[in-house]
Amino acid sequence: MTRQQAHASRSDAADASEAGGVRSVQRAMDILSLLTDARPVVSIREIVDETGLAKTTVIRLVQTLEQAGLLWATAKGYTAGPGLWRWAHLARRSWELPPETQQLMRDLAGRQRETVNLYVARDIYRVCVAQQESPQPLRHVVQVGDELPMWAGASSKVLLRDASPALLARVARSSPYGESHVDTLREWIDGVAKTGYATSAGEREAGLSAVAVPVTGRSVAVVAALSLSGPTIRFTDDRIAEFVDDLKRVAARMSERGFDHPLATA
Repeated sequence: MTRQQAHASRSDAADASEAGGVRSVQRAMDILSLLTDARPVVSIREIVDETGLAKTTVIRLVQTLEQAGLLWATAKGYTAGPGLWRWAHLARRSWELPPETQQLMRDLAGRQRETVNLYVARDIYRVCVAQQESPQPLRHVVQVGDELPMWAGASSKVLLRDASPALLARVARSSPYGESHVDTLREWIDGVAKTGYATSAGEREAGLSAVAVPVTGRSVAVVAALSLSGPTIRFTDDRIAEFVDDLKRVAARMSERGFDHPLATA
């Protein structure tokens, strides 16, 4: 074997090892994602059934996660381990809204009686980072931390205002409409630029409407989308106009704090 061939062989082996490592990390995350509020404990059999992995692979991954403190063995199966608490504490401190902003969202939900959400962009998704639920029995609820697609929805239209052509193309490809959806996205962005707000009605979920406005940072770039959402039947033209005025006032108060990041502390 020549020196060049040996080097190529080592490179191929390194690439294969790296790919295997990434695959293992993804599988470990898939296992952790099986834990929810409704299912705080998961068994080896459930992991095998839902991931499609071999039982020996599942056992090896679970043992590794347990050693790292990310899973904890119980009599009924595995639950979230104490190692996750440290990460949860760090995440909470990093992403917790300032008290003034929390109060602004509570007051807005109380006045308009619809759910208030604050979204930030993450690649081709928008992430709900804060919420105040509507006090009405029939309401729209998204869990904090949920990732929603950017190809539809009032908040998406706001968050895409400063998006690059490449990002818009990727968002369009991720939609049910394919690459041609980029033209619609640009129309929506132009609309937000003219009016300062965005609306949606049944674009992602039938019967659900929303109104959103931008929250800007020191650079005047959009750093978050503040929205009101609820059943379409309650989002009449008159109510939407009222929502827009109130949302803009609240977003201006948030923006006045000079956030570089919507969750940064003063």
